[in-house]
Amino acid sequence: MSGITDHFDALVNSSQDAHTGDGRSLEEWGAFINTIEHTIPMDRLEEHSQFAEVERNQSSTVLQLYQDRTNTENFSLIHNLYQKPNSRLLLENLLSILSSLHPNEEISGEVAELVGFQDIEIVMEIINNRSTITQELSDHLLNAGMRDNSPKVIEASVELSSLQNLSSGKARKRMEERFRENASRPQYSGTAIEAPETLPHVYTSAGMAQGNVLSQFGSKYMLPLGTSREMHEEYEEVIIPPAKPVPPRITERLLPVSDLDSLAKGCFPGYSSLNRIQSIVYPTAYNTNENMLICAPTGAGKTDVAMLTILHVINQHRSSTSEDGSIRASINRDAFKIIYVAPMKALASEIVRKLGKRLQWLGIQVRELTGDMQLTKAEIAQTQIIVTTPEKWDVVTRKPTGEGELASSLKLLIIDEVHLLNEERGAVIETIVARTLRQVESSQSMIRIVGLSATLPNYIDVAEFLSVSRYKGLFYFDSSFRPVPLEQHFLGIKGKTGSAQSRKNLDHVTFEKVSQLVAEGHQVMVFVHARKETVKTAMTLRELSVIEGNIDDFSCEDHPQYNIFRRNIGESRNKEMKLLFDSGFGIHHAGMLRSDRNMMERMFEARAIKVLCCTATLAWGVNLPAHAVIIKGTQVYDSSKGAFVDLSVLDVLQVFGRAGRPGLETRGEGYICTTEDKLTHYLDAVTSQIPIESQFQTGMIDSLNAEVSLGTVANIRDAVQWLGYTYLFVRMRKNPFIYGIARDVAGDDPLLGGKRNDLVTTAAQKLADARMIAFDRASGSFTITDLGRIAAKYYIRFNSIETFNKEFRPKMSEADVLAMLSMSAEFDQLQIRESEVEELEQLMERNPCDVKGGTDTSKGKVNILLQSFISRLAVQDFALVSDMAYAAQNGGRIIRALLEIAISREWANVTAVLIGLSKAVEKRLWPFDHPLKQFDLKSDVLYGLQQWADEWSVAQLAAQDAASLGELVHLNEIHGRAILQAAKQFPTAEISYDLLPLGADVLKITLRVKRSFTWSSKIHGNAEPFWLWIEDQEGINILQLSHLVFRESADVIKADFIISVPNGQPPPFLTIRWVSDRWMGAEDEVYVSLESLIMPAPSQCHTGMIDVPFLSTTAFDRALQAIFLDRIQSLNTFQTRAYWSLVHTSTHSLLSAPAGNGKTTMAQIVVWTHALSARNAWIFVVVPRKSSALALFSEFKQASHSTAVSVQFGEEHNLLLKPRGKIICITTTATLLRALSDRKVISAPVTGLDLVVCDNMEQLDSTYELAISLLRHAVQSSPTRFIGFSNSLNDPADLADWIDVDPIALFSFRPRDRDLALSFSTQTFTITYSASLFKAMAKPAHMAIQSILPGESALAFVPSRGQCPIIARDLITQCTLETEASRGYLPDGAEDVYLEGRCQRLQDTTLLDFILKGVGFFHQGLHKTDRNLMLELYAEGIIRVLIVPKEACWTVPVRAAAVVVMGTQFVFVESGTSNRQVCDYDLVELVQMQSRAVRHSGSGHFYLFCQSESSHTFSRFLNEGLPLESCLLEDKTLEAWYTAQVKRRGGPMQKQELVDMLSFTFLARRIVSNPSYYGFMSGLRDQNMSRVADSLAVSAFPE
Repeated sequence: MSGITDHFDALVNSSQDAHTGDGRSLEEWGAFINTIEHTIPMDRLEEHSQFAEVERNQSSTVLQLYQDRTNTENFSLIHNLYQKPNSRLLLENLLSILSSLHPNEEISGEVAELVGFQDIEIVMEIINNRSTITQELSDHLLNAGMRDNSPKVIEASVELSSLQNLSSGKARKRMEERFRENASRPQYSGTAIEAPETLPHVYTSAGMAQGNVLSQFGSKYMLPLGTSREMHEEYEEVIIPPAKPVPPRITERLLPVSDLDSLAKGCFPGYSSLNRIQSIVYPTAYNTNENMLICAPTGAGKTDVAMLTILHVINQHRSSTSEDGSIRASINRDAFKIIYVAPMKALASEIVRKLGKRLQWLGIQVRELTGDMQLTKAEIAQTQIIVTTPEKWDVVTRKPTGEGELASSLKLLIIDEVHLLNEERGAVIETIVARTLRQVESSQSMIRIVGLSATLPNYIDVAEFLSVSRYKGLFYFDSSFRPVPLEQHFLGIKGKTGSAQSRKNLDHVTFEKVSQLVAEGHQVMVFVHARKETVKTAMTLRELSVIEGNIDDFSCEDHPQYNIFRRNIGESRNKEMKLLFDSGFGIHHAGMLRSDRNMMERMFEARAIKVLCCTATLAWGVNLPAHAVIIKGTQVYDSSKGAFVDLSVLDVLQVFGRAGRPGLETRGEGYICTTEDKLTHYLDAVTSQIPIESQFQTGMIDSLNAEVSLGTVANIRDAVQWLGYTYLFVRMRKNPFIYGIARDVAGDDPLLGGKRNDLVTTAAQKLADARMIAFDRASGSFTITDLGRIAAKYYIRFNSIETFNKEFRPKMSEADVLAMLSMSAEFDQLQIRESEVEELEQLMERNPCDVKGGTDTSKGKVNILLQSFISRLAVQDFALVSDMAYAAQNGGRIIRALLEIAISREWANVTAVLIGLSKAVEKRLWPFDHPLKQFDLKSDVLYGLQQWADEWSVAQLAAQDAASLGELVHLNEIHGRAILQAAKQFPTAEISYDLLPLGADVLKITLRVKRSFTWSSKIHGNAEPFWLWIEDQEGINILQLSHLVFRESADVIKADFIISVPNGQPPPFLTIRWVSDRWMGAEDEVYVSLESLIMPAPSQCHTGMIDVPFLSTTAFDRALQAIFLDRIQSLNTFQTRAYWSLVHTSTHSLLSAPAGNGKTTMAQIVVWTHALSARNAWIFVVVPRKSSALALFSEFKQASHSTAVSVQFGEEHNLLLKPRGKIICITTTATLLRALSDRKVISAPVTGLDLVVCDNMEQLDSTYELAISLLRHAVQSSPTRFIGFSNSLNDPADLADWIDVDPIALFSFRPRDRDLALSFSTQTFTITYSASLFKAMAKPAHMAIQSILPGESALAFVPSRGQCPIIARDLITQCTLETEASRGYLPDGAEDVYLEGRCQRLQDTTLLDFILKGVGFFHQGLHKTDRNLMLELYAEGIIRVLIVPKEACWTVPVRAAAVVVMGTQFVFVESGTSNRQVCDYDLVELVQMQSRAVRHSGSGHFYLFCQSESSHTFSRFLNEGLPLESCLLEDKTLEAWYTAQVKRRGGPMQKQELVDMLSFTFLARRIVSNPSYYGFMSGLRDQNMSRVADSLAVSAFPE
C-alpha cells in the first residue's frame, strides 16, 4: 500500500523523481490487484463497490478506488503492526495483553518487548489509547477472519480498508498543491543532499544492501523477492528462489593461475584460474596488509582467500637470496606465526589437512591446537601455522609464555565463520579480537586480521569491529555467488513440539520431499543429529516407500557397477548397511568403521546410492555434494549443555553448502524441516534478515578477569578502553535500545563512555565480591588476586568461583571434593533425563565414594559420571557417554584449579586430596589401586599383583629379585623381571634435611631430595615434576611449598624453606611431604622432630633512636674539612651518634646501620682522621669485593693529593710488610687471606699495624671470616684497632664480640630507624619462576615507575642479562598502552636530533631502539663505551628506566627515585654440569638493591616483587636486620687452608694450636649462641670447637 502512496508522490514531484519511481509503482500496483483477485473470494469482492466497478470498467482510474477515511489514526497504527513479521501472532498476543486487568505501568514493558523497542512511539500510542486500540483490534481480528488461518485474506482486507479512506477529490487537491509548490521552487535550492554511500566491494543483486540498512520497520531485513509461502495439512513451507546473479563489472576478469607468481602458483595445483570471488579479492589479499572481511556463501572458496593472505605473509618473510635459489630455502620460518581460528575441532582438522598438503612443498608446518592438546616449545618453534578454535586461542593468549608466546610473533590472525558473533560463543571471538587489536596498538606490531563469514546482514558493523576499512578490505558477496545456485525450502512441521504427532509428521514430510526428489532423478542427503538416527531414518524412509509403492524409484540395480559394489558391501560386518544398500539407501556417521564410511562415500559419489542418511560431521569433514540436502529436525543434543538445543545456523549453512554439484548441475536444493514455532527463526537467520548482535555481556565478567590477570587492564580507564575494541561497543552505538540504553543517553554520549564505565564497574564489583580482584573504587584500580589468576588460567567461570568460596574447606575427603566439584557452573548444562536414571543408579552402586544427591540431581549425575570415568566403567547410553567425556574433560581442569586455590590458601590436607584426584582423573586410577597399574604390564601380571601382592609396597617389590617376584604372583621369572623393572622405574625419593635457626623466631630447613629410581626416557620423558612442602603438626596448614622437577642429569635437588617459630617456641614436630605430580602412589612423608632444637636468644643490643643535632663538618680539623668540603655539610643521625667513639677513642668499634646511610663515608672520616693525626700510620681498609675496593681506592686516591698520605691497592706479596710513612692500604678479603696463608710460620706476629677498617661486614663469607680471624691472631700482641661497618643486623652482638668491641662502642640501628625517607612495598606472586612470572610483573612494575614524579628516574633489577631486553619491551608495551604514545618513557623535552647525535657513539646499535623509548641497561656484558653512555643519558634524565641484572647491583653507581626488584629468584647452573636449579637471591643482595633507592635529595621508593612464600622472610629481615652466621663449615675454604698448612709444615698441626687459632673466628662465638645451626646439640664452646678441629684433621688425613 505504501507503494501506491509513493506513486502519487512521484506524480506530483519533479519529473526526474517521477521517472525513477514510475516503473516500480506500476509493478507494485499490478501485484496488488493480482493479490486481491487471488486472495479475496468473489462473493466478498462483490461487496466492495469500487472493485465491482473495476471489474465492469477496466479503464477506471486508480482514484476511483479510494473512499473517505474512517478511524484514520488507529487504523494506520494497526496497519503498521500488520507489516511486522508474524503479524497474526503479534496482534493476538497484543490483544490478550491489552484486555488483561493489569494497569498500564505493568503491561508497558510487555507491549514494548512484543512490538519492539525501536517502535517506542507506537508503544506509547497503544498505551495511551488502550481502550480504543483494544476495541479496534477485537473488531479487526473478528471481521478479518483472523482465526480462520487466512493470512493473505486478512492482509488484502487491510489494504481494501485503507483504500476506502481516500477520496479522489482530496487526492486531486493534494496533487494540485504539490504542482504549485514545484512550480514556485527554484531549480537549485542551494541545499545539497548527500548521496547514499556506495562501497566498492559490495556485490549484491539487492540494491538496498549497498546501504546495509534495516528495513523500513527497523527490525529486520526483507525476504528476497520471489519468496513464496505454501500451507499444507502437515506443514507450512516457505520457498526462497535462487538469487539472481550479479553481472560482472567492467574491470572484472577471472585471474589465471598462470599469471600468478611462482610462490602463489605452486599453492594452487590443479587450478586453471581463481574463481570470481578469489579474483576480485586477490589484489587486496595477496598484495597488501589490509585487514579484511570476506562475506560470501558457503562453498564460494573463502578458504582459498585465506590461503592468499597466508602466502602474502610467507612472501614478506623471504630473503632475496638463498643458497640454492629455491623458494623453500628463501623462507625465514622462524620470523612469523599464523593463527587460523576455526569454529570447531572437526573443521580444524580438515583445515590442517588441506593447508598442510598445499604448503608442504614450501616446508611450512601446520599443526592443530584444540581441546586439551598442548604444544611443546620445540613444536611451537617448528610450526608456522596453527589451526585452533576460539576457546583454545583465548586460553592460549591468556598465558604470557609457552603457547602464549605465539601471540608475540603473530603476523596473521584468520577467523573463520566470524558470524558466530551472534551465538553464545561469539563472546570469545570478541575477546580474542579485542586482545589482538590492543596488542597491535600497544606493541606497534603488525598483525593482520582476516575475517571469513557467511553472508551477514550488518557486515559494516563487523568490519568496523575487525578494524577493516570499508573501502579497501570489506568484501561482500550475496548468495548469488554460490558455485551452484541454491533454492531454499523452509518447512514448519505442525504438531506440538516433541509430541508423537510432530515426529510422525516429520517422518512423512521428509519422505514426501525425498520421494519427489528421487522421482526427479536426483540424489538426496538426509542429515540427522544422532548416530542411531541415521539407521532409524533410513529404515523409516525404506518402510514408507514400500507402503507407498514407490520402492523401485530408490533402487540402483541398473547401475553398471551395482554388482561390484554389492560384493564389496557384502564384506562389511554392518548388517544395516547391507540391508539398506539393496533398497538404494546408505548411512554415514562417525561411529562407523573408517572403511565402511569410505565405501559409503564412494558409492554415493558414483550414484550407486540414491539417499544417504548421515550426521552433520559429513558436511564438515568430507566434500561430498548432492543435488538436494534435507535437514531432518533441528533439535540437537549438546553435551556441553546437557540438553537438546537448536541446530546452529552455522551447521545449517554448512549443510546447505553441500547442495548442488558444481560443474554437473545448474542448481541445488536445501530443505530444513523444523517445528512450526522455529520456522521464522531459521528463515530469518539463514536468509540473513536479522542483524547479528553482540553476546559479549554474558561472558564479560570472565573476560575482564582474564584481562586483569594478563596485566592489560589495570583500572577502570583501561577497562573502558578495552571495551571499546569489542563488537558490543559497535552494536551499542548502532542499536542502543537492545542494550538498555535510553535514546537521550545515546544522543548525549555518542561514544557511550558512561555506559561502558557502568558495565566495567559492575563487572569489577562482582569480581571483587568473589575475591577474584582487589578493586579500589576511589582510584578505580584493579589488582588480580590468586583466585582471579587461577580462574583465568584454568578458564573457570565466575559463578563456579562463587560456589567454591562457599563450599571449599581446609579439610575435605575425596567424596567432599567431588560433591563440591559437581556444583561447578561448567556442569550446569548436564541435566537428568528419565531414560538415564536406571543406568546411573547401577553406576552409582559401583562407585567408591558416596554421591550427595544421588540420581535425583544434575550434581549427583556429574559426580557419578566422574567416578565412573575414573573406575573405567562401561556406559551404554550414547548421551551418557558424551556426558561422561564432557565431565571428565572439564573435571580434570577444574580439579587442577582447585589444587592451586588450595595451595594459595596453604591448606595441606585438601591439597594432598586434590593432587590425588587430579592424578585419578588423568590416569583413571583410584589412590587405592595398585601403583604398578600405571605401567604397561600384561593383564595376567596386573591380576597377579592385585591378587597376591596387593599389600606389598613398590619399594618392597623393588627390593626383591625377579624369581621371587614371579613366584609371588604365581607366574614365572620373566613376569617377575617385568614387575621388578617397573618397580625400579617407579618414582621414589630419599629426603634428608638440616635445621638452621636464623634468629630467635626464624628457622631455615635445608632439604636434599635424592632421586632413587631408574630413569627411563620412554617412561619419564625429560622431567618428573613433584610437590614438596612442609606442613604443621596437625597436617592442616602448609608452611612452605615448592614445585620441583627431577631430570635425568640431576640426582639431588636442594631446597631451602624458611618458617616462622612463634615466640621462639618450636612445635614438637613438622612433616615434610613429597608427592609426585604425575604418578599415583608416588609420595612420601618425613617427620621432623624439633624437640632437641635450640633456638638463639633474642637480641638485646640495638641502639635506641634519640633526636640529636647533626654535627657540622666545621667540627673537623682543617685538613679533614678540605677532604670532605665538596661532599658533605653535616653528619646524619647515625654518623653523629657514633662520631665521638669512632674518631676520638681507640677502642674497637662496630657501626651497624641501614644501607645507604653513610657508613662508608664514616669509615673514610675515621681513616683520614687517624692518618692525618698520626706520625706514621699503617692502615688496612678491608672490603669483600674487588669492585668495591677499586671504588674506595679511587676515592681515597683523589683525596690524598692534598695530603702526605700514600694510598695503595694491596697486593699479596708485600701486603704484610710494614711500610715507611703514612700508608692507607685498600685490599680485598681474598688478597688478605692469601697473604696471611702464605706466611711460613702461622704464629708469626704482624707488628706496626695501627688500624683495620672492616667494611661491608654483612657480606661476611668464609674467606672474609678466615682472613680477619688470621689477622686478629697475627696482631694479638699489638695494639691494632679494629673498626667494623655493616648494614643493619638482626643480632650484631657476636660480631662485636668477635672483634672485641666494647658494648659502649657498639652502635646497632635497625633498618626502620633510617632518617632518610624510604617507602617499602611488597607485591607477591604465586607463579613459578618462568617468563610468565615476568610478564605478570610488567604491569605493576610500570605502575611503580609511573608513581614517581616527572623528571625522576627508576632502576629495575632483573635476574639475568638475557632478561634485560625482554623485560624492557614488556615495560615499553605497558607504557604505550597507558599513554597511547610511542615515546615510551622518554621525557617530553628530549629531541630526536639530539638523541641521534649522542647515540652515534653506540657500539651496539640494537640499544638505540630502547634508548629512544627512554630505557637503558647497565651490566658488564655491554661495551664500556655503551655503559658510560647509558650512565650519562641516565644522569641527564633522558633514560628514565635503567634495567640492571642482579650481578651488577654491586657495580651500578647511580641511585633512583624508585627501585623495582622484579623477582627474587634466579637460575643457578652448577659448573661443569647442565644441572639447573632455581635459587633465591641472597638477602645481602636485596639490601644492596634497596640502598639504591636511598637518596639524600628526596624520598625513595623500594618495590619488592617476590614469590608469596618468600615475602614474609624478605620483609622481616629487610625491616628487622640481616641474619649473620659463620660460613666456615659450609665450604672448603677452612679445609683448604688447613691442608695447605699441613703440607707447608710437613705434618699435622697440634690440636690445641688449631683450637687456639679457631678461637679467633666468628664461628667460635656462634656455636655457643646458635649451636643447632652448626649441627651441635649443646652450646659448649670447647666441646664444639674440639669437634670442628677433629673434623678438619679427618678431612686432611682421611686414613
